[in-house]
Amino acid sequence: MKKILLIIPIALIALTSFYYLKPVSKINIQPLGDVSPEYINLVKKSVKSFYGYDCVVLPKKEITKDMLSPIKKRVDADKILKNKLSFDNLLILTETDICYSKDKNNTEWGIFGLGLRPGKTCIISTFRLKKNVSKQKTFERLEKVALHEIGHNLGLDHCTNNKECMMNDANGTIKQVDNEKLWFCEKCKKQVKKK
Repeated sequence: MKKILLIIPIALIALTSFYYLKPVSKINIQPLGDVSPEYINLVKKSVKSFYGYDCVVLPKKEITKDMLSPIKKRVDADKILKNKLSFDNLLILTETDICYSKDKNNTEWGIFGLGLRPGKTCIISTFRLKKNVSKQKTFERLEKVALHEIGHNLGLDHCTNNKECMMNDANGTIKQVDNEKLWFCEKCKKQVKKK
């Protein structure tokens, strides 16, 4: 009986690990609210080029009141990821501002994106990426943020190895995103290859 009780938790751990580490073959892109086809196509092309994953664009989902933050009416990324839509490998893309609860004092911290680590879902918003910049700069930022959040889904933490690596923590500033290259440092690249 003791052997059976010991085998059950080991089997559950193995199955959970398999779920998170099984190879990704495609990413589902879920537009949330009205999203420009240019943004969707850019993300689709970037994911294919950088990671080699095919992308399937799902039908648009409307933003509902239960997705919004209580105070400022932004989309609450925590709620979205906790109540994720029913697809694996899901990248949710919106043009609406998003936030999450950073701590007790910052319950509506505005962000560019948020991804589960490891996980199967991330959300990205263009809202803060496009303020007062050209379309080209917006595209550069969107590409980096989307690939960064997928990196979290693949198990990568924020990088402290190289300031130009896409996996750096933006710390709430777009300046960090602008200073990064569309590139993983050797350490992050090795970690992704191990997966």
